[in-house]
Amino acid sequence: MNKQAQIIGETSIAVPHYPSMVHGVISNESHKEVRSPFDDALIATVEVSNRDAIERALQTAYRLFRDRDSWLSAPQRIDVLRRAAVLMSERAAELSMMIAREGGKPLVDARIEVARAIDGVTSCVELVRGSGGRVIPMGINTASANRIAYTQTEPIGVVVALSAFNHPLNLIVHQVAPAVAAGCPFIVKPASDTPLSCLTFVAILREAGLPPEWGQAVVTQTQDVATLLASDKRVGFLSFIGSGDVGWKLRSSLAPGARCALEHGGVAPVIVAADADLDAAIPRLAKGAFYHAGQVCVSVQRIFVHRSISRELVNRLGKVASELRVGDPTDVETEVGPLIRLHEVDRVDAWIQEALAAGAEKITGGYRLGTPSCYAPTVLLNPPDDCRISQQEVFGPVVCVYEYDNFDDAVRRANALPVSFQAAVFTRDYEIAMRAFSRLDASTVMLNEHTAFRTDWMPFAGLRESGLGVGGIPFTFHDMQVEKMFVGTKP
Repeated sequence: MNKQAQIIGETSIAVPHYPSMVHGVISNESHKEVRSPFDDALIATVEVSNRDAIERALQTAYRLFRDRDSWLSAPQRIDVLRRAAVLMSERAAELSMMIAREGGKPLVDARIEVARAIDGVTSCVELVRGSGGRVIPMGINTASANRIAYTQTEPIGVVVALSAFNHPLNLIVHQVAPAVAAGCPFIVKPASDTPLSCLTFVAILREAGLPPEWGQAVVTQTQDVATLLASDKRVGFLSFIGSGDVGWKLRSSLAPGARCALEHGGVAPVIVAADADLDAAIPRLAKGAFYHAGQVCVSVQRIFVHRSISRELVNRLGKVASELRVGDPTDVETEVGPLIRLHEVDRVDAWIQEALAAGAEKITGGYRLGTPSCYAPTVLLNPPDDCRISQQEVFGPVVCVYEYDNFDDAVRRANALPVSFQAAVFTRDYEIAMRAFSRLDASTVMLNEHTAFRTDWMPFAGLRESGLGVGGIPFTFHDMQVEKMFVGTKP
């Protein structure tokens, strides 16, 4: 990273410039501005990789993978990851502020993201230390007599990681650190809105000892250039986090033999039973709905609440939402920041106004704030099931509450959409909890916790249109390897 002068209005200031992170590419003189989603302030400029740079990155990564003598040993990989975790800890404040500035995540939550990312890198060290093969039984019939068989793991090949904006450091760690641990050369493309955390993490890996050609990063202006990465026959594994429309299209363009993991969005349902502890539920529901302004793939979006307690729940939830501090994400007291782009504010508002016109009751919110990129946290009661806000992922600070009389009907409505990710139930009744667990279409069902709860070592999987494969650092590490068997005759 270096400094270059940029003219902003009448003032000339120096902003960081991030050069190419493709090995062997100096510059193609095509740059992209990175601006704060909160106030549009220029944060940095980054070099954009063109088709030639993408080809150079693929050539470099594939050459490394095909040269087995150049593979990084387990001790080398462990050392890189350990040093990277130390460097990240030393720069935690810088990384947190970077997340807040480029992604709009409130600083208090950005600090948590950095802590999780550091822990994720450390977890990869333990995965390398604990990885091994298995013994395959032999000598149990005539054909296997006097034979021995065992397996060990090898890297799957070149890893291409395409990431999203909403967790600009931790998502990259989830996609890239397991590749380092598995011994795969990687090429990572961050979201174009939030490239700085990714580029900084790759620079940290290099500073920690990762040879530059083993970890490359590209920033692209158009989706078609990024598609070149995913569809290339030299790619062994594609890790994609983003919209379903893009993810499923990329999967269809994979070269034969390439594997992939796709993580898309959901419209997360929560069922609140009549016996739920609302004192415990309300703060959790509010956090799950409005964390990062609702820009999380498992945000609480649909709450199905028993009619007997619905008015109390919406009034209390609306009060909490109306009191949230919305504004500058770099302010330590901010609880909800901006949406990533101005046109997303327009879209969210349009969906809300559509629901209100169709008969939804507004409990709170439903309007733009003074800062163009911020939207008031919104609670709606009983929007029609056929509204967009009831059918699609809103990715904004909005939660919809629906009344129900029969628990199984609530489950039916929760399961009615083609997406399926994490779900939750709030109840004090174990039988109700287990009924929800057995009947909700979800990869995870939370009990008395919001749908956005996650630890980085647990499985994290979208079902149906919500994704393919299983995320979570240990599971990604497993997917980025192949199990290779040796069969021999005993002497």
